[in-house]
Amino acid sequence: MTAPHILDDLAWRGLIAQSTDLDALRRDLDTGTVTLYSGIDPTAPSAHIGHLLQWLTLARFQRAGHRPIALVGGATGLIGDPKPTSERTLNDRDVVAGWVDKIGAQLTPFLDFDGPNAALLVNNLDWTEGMSALDFLRDLGKHFRVGRMLAKEAVSRRMESDEGISYAEFSYQILQSYDFLELYRRYGCTMQTGGSDQWGNLTAGIDLIHRVEGRSAHALGTPLITKADGSKFGKTESGTVWLDPTLTSPYAFYQFWINAEDAKVGEYLRAFTWLSHEEIEELERLTVEKPQARAAQRALAEAVTALVHGADEVGRVQAASQALFGRGELRELDAATLAAALAEVPSTTVPRGDDPTIVDLLVGTGLAAGRGAARRTVAEGGAYVNNVKVEAEDWTPAESDLLHGRWLVVRRGKRTTAGVELVSGG
Repeated sequence: MTAPHILDDLAWRGLIAQSTDLDALRRDLDTGTVTLYSGIDPTAPSAHIGHLLQWLTLARFQRAGHRPIALVGGATGLIGDPKPTSERTLNDRDVVAGWVDKIGAQLTPFLDFDGPNAALLVNNLDWTEGMSALDFLRDLGKHFRVGRMLAKEAVSRRMESDEGISYAEFSYQILQSYDFLELYRRYGCTMQTGGSDQWGNLTAGIDLIHRVEGRSAHALGTPLITKADGSKFGKTESGTVWLDPTLTSPYAFYQFWINAEDAKVGEYLRAFTWLSHEEIEELERLTVEKPQARAAQRALAEAVTALVHGADEVGRVQAASQALFGRGELRELDAATLAAALAEVPSTTVPRGDDPTIVDLLVGTGLAAGRGAARRTVAEGGAYVNNVKVEAEDWTPAESDLLHGRWLVVRRGKRTTAGVELVSGG
Protein backbone atom coordinates (compact mmCIF):
# COMPACT_ATOMS: atom_id res chain seq x y z
CA MET A 1 0.00 0.00 0.00
CA THR A 2 1.32 3.43 -0.98
CA ALA A 3 2.11 5.64 1.99
CA PRO A 4 -0.06 8.77 2.21
CA HIS A 5 1.43 12.17 1.46
CA ILE A 6 3.08 13.61 4.57
CA LEU A 7 0.56 16.45 4.78
CA ASP A 8 -2.36 14.06 4.35
CA ASP A 9 -0.91 11.81 7.04
CA LEU A 10 -0.45 14.74 9.43
CA ALA A 11 -4.00 15.93 8.74
CA TRP A 12 -5.38 12.43 9.39
CA ARG A 13 -3.43 12.30 12.64
CA GLY A 14 -4.88 15.66 13.70
CA LEU A 15 -1.47 17.29 13.77
CA ILE A 16 -2.16 20.41 11.70
CA ALA A 17 -3.68 23.14 13.82
CA GLN A 18 -2.34 26.08 11.81
CA SER A 19 -0.28 26.62 8.68
CA THR A 20 0.85 29.50 6.53
CA ASP A 21 -0.06 28.10 3.09
CA LEU A 22 -0.63 24.37 2.82
CA ASP A 23 -0.90 24.42 -0.98
CA ALA A 24 2.45 26.18 -1.33
CA LEU A 25 4.00 23.85 1.23
CA ARG A 26 2.69 20.81 -0.64
CA ARG A 27 4.23 22.08 -3.87
CA ASP A 28 7.61 22.57 -2.18
CA LEU A 29 7.46 19.16 -0.52
CA ASP A 30 6.63 17.55 -3.86
CA THR A 31 9.38 19.42 -5.69
CA GLY A 32 12.31 18.22 -3.60
CA THR A 33 13.78 17.87 -0.14
CA VAL A 34 12.58 20.50 2.33
CA THR A 35 14.75 21.36 5.33
CA LEU A 36 12.67 22.07 8.43
CA TYR A 37 13.31 22.63 12.09
CA SER A 38 11.74 22.60 15.51
CA GLY A 39 13.25 23.99 18.67
CA ILE A 40 13.15 23.26 22.38
CA ASP A 41 14.38 25.47 25.18
CA PRO A 42 16.26 23.72 28.01
CA THR A 43 14.23 25.05 30.96
CA ALA A 44 14.47 21.73 32.86
CA PRO A 45 16.88 18.77 32.96
CA SER A 46 14.63 16.70 30.70
CA ALA A 47 12.22 16.96 27.82
CA HIS A 48 8.60 15.92 28.40
CA ILE A 49 5.92 14.34 26.26
CA GLY A 50 4.93 17.69 24.76
CA HIS A 51 8.42 17.90 23.26
CA LEU A 52 8.09 14.30 22.11
CA LEU A 53 5.22 15.35 19.84
CA GLN A 54 7.49 17.87 18.07
CA TRP A 55 10.31 15.37 17.66
CA LEU A 56 7.94 12.79 16.19
CA THR A 57 6.61 15.42 13.79
CA LEU A 58 10.17 16.05 12.59
CA ALA A 59 10.66 12.31 12.28
CA ARG A 60 7.52 11.96 10.16
CA PHE A 61 8.87 14.53 7.72
CA GLN A 62 12.23 12.77 7.67
CA ARG A 63 10.61 9.43 6.83
CA ALA A 64 8.86 11.23 3.98
CA GLY A 65 12.27 12.21 2.57
CA HIS A 66 12.86 15.63 4.12
CA ARG A 67 15.68 16.95 6.26
CA PRO A 68 14.99 17.78 9.92
CA ILE A 69 16.97 20.07 12.20
CA ALA A 70 16.47 19.67 15.93
CA LEU A 71 17.41 22.85 17.77
CA VAL A 72 18.16 22.98 21.49
CA GLY A 73 18.14 26.58 22.65
CA GLY A 74 21.27 27.19 24.64
CA ALA A 75 20.70 30.92 24.04
CA THR A 76 16.91 31.22 24.19
CA GLY A 77 16.94 28.92 27.21
CA LEU A 78 18.87 31.59 29.09
CA ILE A 79 15.97 34.03 28.55
CA GLY A 80 12.79 31.97 28.34
CA ASP A 81 9.65 32.29 26.26
CA PRO A 82 7.19 34.56 28.10
CA LYS A 83 4.70 32.65 30.22
CA PRO A 84 1.18 34.13 30.36
CA THR A 85 1.32 34.31 34.15
CA SER A 86 4.70 35.41 35.49
CA GLU A 87 8.37 36.06 34.75
CA ARG A 88 10.57 33.00 34.40
CA THR A 89 13.39 32.36 36.83
CA LEU A 90 16.70 32.72 35.01
CA ASN A 91 18.93 29.69 35.39
CA ASP A 92 22.73 29.76 35.63
CA ARG A 93 24.63 29.41 32.36
CA ASP A 94 26.35 26.20 33.47
CA VAL A 95 23.01 24.68 34.45
CA VAL A 96 21.46 25.52 31.08
CA ALA A 97 24.51 24.16 29.25
CA GLY A 98 24.15 20.87 31.12
CA TRP A 99 20.47 20.70 30.22
CA VAL A 100 21.31 21.34 26.55
CA ASP A 101 23.52 18.25 26.56
CA LYS A 102 20.93 16.09 28.33
CA ILE A 103 18.06 17.05 26.06
CA GLY A 104 20.22 16.69 22.96
CA ALA A 105 21.03 13.14 24.03
CA GLN A 106 17.34 12.45 24.62
CA LEU A 107 16.20 13.53 21.18
CA THR A 108 18.83 11.78 19.05
CA PRO A 109 17.15 8.33 19.09
CA PHE A 110 14.05 9.74 17.41
CA LEU A 111 15.83 10.99 14.28
CA ASP A 112 18.23 9.43 11.78
CA PHE A 113 21.56 11.30 11.70
CA ASP A 114 22.93 9.33 8.75
CA GLY A 115 21.96 9.08 5.10
CA PRO A 116 21.02 11.53 2.34
CA ASN A 117 18.54 13.49 4.49
CA ALA A 118 20.46 13.14 7.76
CA ALA A 119 19.13 15.11 10.70
CA LEU A 120 21.11 17.90 12.34
CA LEU A 121 21.31 18.80 16.02
CA VAL A 122 22.12 22.48 16.59
CA ASN A 123 22.45 24.91 19.50
CA ASN A 124 21.45 28.53 18.91
CA LEU A 125 24.09 29.72 21.36
CA ASP A 126 26.57 29.07 18.54
CA TRP A 127 25.34 32.04 16.50
CA THR A 128 23.86 34.22 19.25
CA GLU A 129 26.57 34.39 21.91
CA GLY A 130 28.98 36.50 19.83
CA MET A 131 26.40 39.07 18.76
CA SER A 132 26.80 42.49 20.34
CA ALA A 133 23.88 44.54 21.65
CA LEU A 134 24.40 47.05 18.83
CA ASP A 135 24.31 44.31 16.19
CA PHE A 136 21.19 42.85 17.80
CA LEU A 137 19.37 46.19 17.63
CA ARG A 138 20.66 47.30 14.18
CA ASP A 139 20.53 44.00 12.32
CA LEU A 140 17.48 42.41 13.92
CA GLY A 141 15.54 44.81 16.14
CA LYS A 142 14.92 47.29 13.32
CA HIS A 143 12.81 44.66 11.48
CA PHE A 144 10.30 44.20 14.32
CA ARG A 145 7.27 46.37 15.01
CA VAL A 146 6.39 46.76 18.66
CA GLY A 147 2.66 46.73 17.95
CA ARG A 148 2.80 43.26 16.46
CA MET A 149 5.00 41.98 19.27
CA LEU A 150 2.54 43.33 21.84
CA ALA A 151 -0.30 41.47 20.12
CA LYS A 152 1.17 38.10 21.07
CA GLU A 153 -1.21 36.58 23.62
CA ALA A 154 1.36 35.75 26.30
CA VAL A 155 2.84 39.25 26.00
CA SER A 156 -0.50 41.05 26.08
CA ARG A 157 -1.65 39.09 29.11
CA ARG A 158 1.56 39.92 30.94
CA MET A 159 1.28 43.60 29.97
CA GLU A 160 -2.17 43.69 31.57
CA SER A 161 -0.95 41.99 34.75
CA ASP A 162 0.43 43.68 37.86
CA GLU A 163 3.85 42.10 37.25
CA GLY A 164 4.21 43.23 33.65
CA ILE A 165 6.97 41.81 31.44
CA SER A 166 10.70 42.41 31.28
CA TYR A 167 12.46 43.56 28.13
CA ALA A 168 14.41 40.28 28.20
CA GLU A 169 11.32 38.11 27.79
CA PHE A 170 9.71 40.65 25.46
CA SER A 171 12.73 40.22 23.15
CA TYR A 172 12.41 36.43 23.04
CA GLN A 173 10.43 36.60 19.80
CA ILE A 174 13.33 38.35 18.10
CA LEU A 175 15.77 35.68 19.24
CA GLN A 176 13.60 32.82 17.99
CA SER A 177 13.06 34.59 14.68
CA TYR A 178 16.81 34.99 14.35
CA ASP A 179 17.15 31.23 14.73
CA PHE A 180 14.95 30.71 11.67
CA LEU A 181 16.91 33.30 9.69
CA GLU A 182 20.25 31.78 10.66
CA LEU A 183 19.11 28.24 9.84
CA TYR A 184 17.87 29.50 6.48
CA ARG A 185 21.26 31.06 5.78
CA ARG A 186 23.32 28.09 6.97
CA TYR A 187 21.25 25.12 5.81
CA GLY A 188 18.54 26.41 3.49
CA CYS A 189 15.89 25.75 6.14
CA THR A 190 12.51 26.99 4.88
CA MET A 191 10.06 25.52 7.37
CA GLN A 192 9.49 25.57 11.11
CA THR A 193 7.12 23.41 13.15
CA GLY A 194 5.99 23.98 16.72
CA GLY A 195 3.03 24.00 19.04
CA SER A 196 0.15 26.28 18.11
CA ASP A 197 0.88 28.36 21.22
CA GLN A 198 4.12 29.34 19.45
CA TRP A 199 2.37 30.59 16.34
CA GLY A 200 3.35 34.23 16.84
CA ASN A 201 7.01 33.24 17.14
CA LEU A 202 6.84 30.96 14.11
CA THR A 203 5.33 33.59 11.82
CA ALA A 204 7.70 36.28 13.14
CA GLY A 205 10.59 34.18 11.83
CA ILE A 206 8.94 33.96 8.42
CA ASP A 207 8.52 37.74 8.36
CA LEU A 208 12.19 38.24 9.26
CA ILE A 209 13.37 35.95 6.45
CA HIS A 210 11.14 37.83 4.01
CA ARG A 211 12.39 41.24 5.16
CA VAL A 212 16.09 40.36 5.25
CA GLU A 213 16.43 37.81 2.44
CA GLY A 214 13.36 38.52 0.33
CA ARG A 215 12.40 34.84 0.44
CA SER A 216 9.29 33.00 1.61
CA ALA A 217 9.15 30.25 4.20
CA HIS A 218 6.61 27.98 5.87
CA ALA A 219 5.26 27.40 9.35
CA LEU A 220 3.12 24.56 10.65
CA GLY A 221 1.59 24.56 14.11
CA THR A 222 0.60 21.36 15.85
CA PRO A 223 -2.38 21.37 18.23
CA LEU A 224 -2.04 21.54 21.98
CA ILE A 225 -2.99 18.06 23.15
CA THR A 226 -5.45 18.10 26.05
CA LYS A 227 -7.35 15.71 28.27
CA ALA A 228 -11.06 15.09 27.74
CA ASP A 229 -11.97 17.86 30.20
CA GLY A 230 -9.76 20.35 28.36
CA SER A 231 -7.07 20.40 31.06
CA LYS A 232 -3.36 20.29 30.27
CA PHE A 233 -2.10 17.04 28.82
CA GLY A 234 0.99 15.45 30.34
CA LYS A 235 0.32 16.59 33.89
CA THR A 236 -0.41 14.12 36.68
CA GLU A 237 -0.86 14.42 40.42
CA SER A 238 2.87 13.87 40.78
CA GLY A 239 3.75 16.44 38.09
CA THR A 240 4.95 16.51 34.49
CA VAL A 241 5.44 13.30 32.51
CA TRP A 242 9.16 13.48 31.71
CA LEU A 243 11.16 11.39 29.25
CA ASP A 244 14.03 10.97 31.74
CA PRO A 245 13.46 7.66 33.59
CA THR A 246 14.90 9.12 36.79
CA LEU A 247 12.19 11.82 36.81
CA THR A 248 9.28 9.70 35.54
CA SER A 249 9.92 5.98 35.92
CA PRO A 250 9.14 3.73 32.95
CA TYR A 251 6.43 2.15 35.12
CA ALA A 252 4.78 5.52 35.81
CA PHE A 253 5.26 6.49 32.15
CA TYR A 254 3.47 3.31 31.02
CA GLN A 255 0.67 3.83 33.55
CA PHE A 256 0.12 7.39 32.31
CA TRP A 257 -0.66 6.13 28.81
CA ILE A 258 -2.65 3.09 29.86
CA ASN A 259 -4.92 5.34 31.91
CA ALA A 260 -5.84 7.39 28.83
CA GLU A 261 -9.52 8.23 28.58
CA ASP A 262 -11.58 6.41 25.95
CA ALA A 263 -12.55 9.78 24.45
CA LYS A 264 -8.90 10.69 23.82
CA VAL A 265 -7.02 7.44 23.28
CA GLY A 266 -7.51 7.53 19.50
CA GLU A 267 -6.11 11.06 19.35
CA TYR A 268 -3.05 9.98 21.34
CA LEU A 269 -2.51 6.93 19.14
CA ARG A 270 -2.54 9.11 16.04
CA ALA A 271 -0.20 11.74 17.48
CA PHE A 272 2.33 9.65 19.41
CA THR A 273 2.70 6.30 17.63
CA TRP A 274 3.90 4.91 14.35
CA LEU A 275 0.91 2.58 14.04
CA SER A 276 -0.73 2.60 10.62
CA HIS A 277 -4.04 4.24 9.85
CA GLU A 278 -5.67 0.81 9.61
CA GLU A 279 -4.30 -0.35 12.97
CA ILE A 280 -5.42 2.80 14.74
CA GLU A 281 -8.88 2.76 13.18
CA GLU A 282 -9.32 -0.84 14.34
CA LEU A 283 -8.29 0.10 17.87
CA GLU A 284 -10.71 3.03 17.80
CA ARG A 285 -13.46 0.64 16.72
CA LEU A 286 -12.65 -1.69 19.61
CA THR A 287 -12.76 1.23 22.03
CA VAL A 288 -16.34 1.92 20.96
CA GLU A 289 -17.49 -1.70 20.82
CA LYS A 290 -15.49 -3.24 23.67
CA PRO A 291 -14.28 -0.41 25.90
CA GLN A 292 -13.79 -2.72 28.87
CA ALA A 293 -11.00 -4.56 27.00
CA ARG A 294 -8.95 -1.31 26.80
CA ALA A 295 -7.13 -2.66 23.75
CA ALA A 296 -6.32 0.84 22.48
CA GLN A 297 -4.86 1.92 25.82
CA ARG A 298 -2.66 -1.17 26.00
CA ALA A 299 -1.43 -0.62 22.44
CA LEU A 300 -0.77 3.06 23.18
CA ALA A 301 1.15 2.36 26.40
CA GLU A 302 3.24 -0.36 24.78
CA ALA A 303 4.05 1.69 21.69
CA VAL A 304 5.04 4.95 23.39
CA THR A 305 6.91 3.31 26.27
CA ALA A 306 8.89 1.19 23.80
CA LEU A 307 9.61 4.28 21.73
CA VAL A 308 11.01 6.20 24.70
CA HIS A 309 12.41 3.50 26.99
CA GLY A 310 12.80 0.41 24.79
CA ALA A 311 11.00 -2.91 24.39
CA ASP A 312 12.86 -4.54 27.28
CA GLU A 313 11.56 -1.91 29.68
CA VAL A 314 8.03 -2.51 28.42
CA GLY A 315 8.40 -6.17 29.35
CA ARG A 316 9.60 -5.30 32.85
CA VAL A 317 6.78 -2.83 33.37
CA GLN A 318 4.13 -5.27 32.19
CA ALA A 319 5.53 -8.00 34.42
CA ALA A 320 5.38 -5.64 37.38
CA SER A 321 1.80 -4.64 36.59
CA GLN A 322 0.75 -8.27 36.45
CA ALA A 323 2.65 -9.32 39.57
CA LEU A 324 1.36 -6.40 41.62
CA PHE A 325 -2.16 -7.75 41.30
CA GLY A 326 -1.47 -11.44 41.75
CA ARG A 327 -0.93 -12.48 38.14
CA GLY A 328 2.85 -12.86 38.22
CA GLU A 329 5.84 -13.54 40.44
CA LEU A 330 6.87 -10.55 42.51
CA ARG A 331 10.25 -12.01 43.39
CA GLU A 332 11.26 -11.99 39.74
CA LEU A 333 11.03 -8.18 39.55
CA ASP A 334 14.25 -6.20 39.84
CA ALA A 335 14.44 -3.72 42.71
CA ALA A 336 14.14 -0.59 40.55
CA THR A 337 11.03 -1.81 38.76
CA LEU A 338 9.39 -2.95 41.98
CA ALA A 339 10.14 0.38 43.67
CA ALA A 340 8.69 2.28 40.71
CA ALA A 341 5.56 0.14 40.74
CA LEU A 342 5.02 0.61 44.46
CA ALA A 343 5.45 4.36 44.04
CA GLU A 344 2.23 4.32 42.01
CA VAL A 345 0.09 2.68 44.72
CA PRO A 346 -0.64 3.70 48.33
CA SER A 347 2.42 2.97 50.43
CA THR A 348 3.67 3.31 53.96
CA THR A 349 6.83 2.66 55.95
CA VAL A 350 7.25 0.50 59.06
CA PRO A 351 10.29 0.60 61.35
CA ARG A 352 12.24 -2.64 61.41
CA GLY A 353 11.66 -4.58 64.59
CA ASP A 354 8.04 -3.51 65.00
CA ASP A 355 6.75 -6.95 63.90
CA PRO A 356 3.50 -5.66 62.36
CA THR A 357 0.66 -8.16 62.01
CA ILE A 358 -1.40 -8.49 58.84
CA VAL A 359 -4.08 -6.48 60.63
CA ASP A 360 -1.56 -3.68 61.28
CA LEU A 361 -0.48 -3.75 57.62
CA LEU A 362 -4.03 -3.59 56.25
CA VAL A 363 -4.90 -0.66 58.49
CA GLY A 364 -1.55 1.11 58.07
CA THR A 365 -1.75 1.05 54.28
CA GLY A 366 -5.36 2.19 54.25
CA LEU A 367 -6.59 -1.06 52.71
CA ALA A 368 -8.90 -1.50 55.69
CA ALA A 369 -10.83 1.27 57.47
CA GLY A 370 -10.09 -0.14 60.91
CA ARG A 371 -8.93 -3.18 62.80
CA GLY A 372 -12.37 -4.79 62.73
CA ALA A 373 -12.56 -4.44 58.95
CA ALA A 374 -9.03 -5.82 58.66
CA ARG A 375 -9.90 -8.90 60.73
CA ARG A 376 -12.96 -9.52 58.55
CA THR A 377 -10.80 -9.29 55.43
CA VAL A 378 -8.48 -11.96 56.83
CA ALA A 379 -11.36 -14.18 57.95
CA GLU A 380 -13.02 -13.95 54.54
CA GLY A 381 -9.79 -14.97 52.74
CA GLY A 382 -9.17 -11.57 51.13
CA ALA A 383 -5.79 -10.68 52.68
CA TYR A 384 -2.56 -11.30 50.73
CA VAL A 385 1.10 -10.48 51.24
CA ASN A 386 3.36 -10.90 48.21
CA ASN A 387 0.42 -12.63 46.49
CA VAL A 388 0.23 -15.32 49.18
CA LYS A 389 -3.03 -15.57 51.14
CA VAL A 390 -2.70 -14.79 54.84
CA GLU A 391 -5.17 -16.79 56.93
CA ALA A 392 -4.22 -15.82 60.51
CA GLU A 393 -4.79 -12.32 61.85
CA ASP A 394 -1.67 -12.53 64.03
CA TRP A 395 0.60 -13.28 61.06
CA THR A 396 3.81 -11.22 60.97
CA PRO A 397 6.39 -11.09 58.18
CA ALA A 398 9.67 -12.95 58.45
CA GLU A 399 12.89 -11.57 57.01
CA SER A 400 12.53 -14.03 54.14
CA ASP A 401 9.21 -12.41 53.18
CA LEU A 402 10.84 -9.07 52.37
CA LEU A 403 11.27 -8.45 48.65
CA HIS A 404 14.83 -7.29 48.00
CA GLY A 405 15.17 -7.15 51.77
CA ARG A 406 12.88 -4.10 52.00
CA TRP A 407 9.34 -4.40 50.69
CA LEU A 408 6.05 -6.18 51.19
CA VAL A 409 3.16 -6.02 48.75
CA VAL A 410 -0.12 -6.12 50.63
CA ARG A 411 -3.37 -6.77 48.80
CA ARG A 412 -7.05 -6.82 49.74
CA GLY A 413 -9.13 -8.84 47.34
CA LYS A 414 -8.17 -8.92 43.68
CA ARG A 415 -7.46 -5.30 42.82
CA THR A 416 -6.64 -3.20 45.90
CA THR A 417 -2.88 -3.15 46.48
CA ALA A 418 -0.47 -1.22 48.67
CA GLY A 419 3.24 -1.24 49.41
CA VAL A 420 5.08 -1.43 52.73
CA GLU A 421 8.75 -0.60 53.12
CA LEU A 422 10.57 -1.67 56.24
CA VAL A 423 13.05 0.99 57.23
CA SER A 424 15.76 1.22 59.86
CA GLY A 425 15.05 3.49 62.79
CA GLY A 426 16.68 6.88 62.80
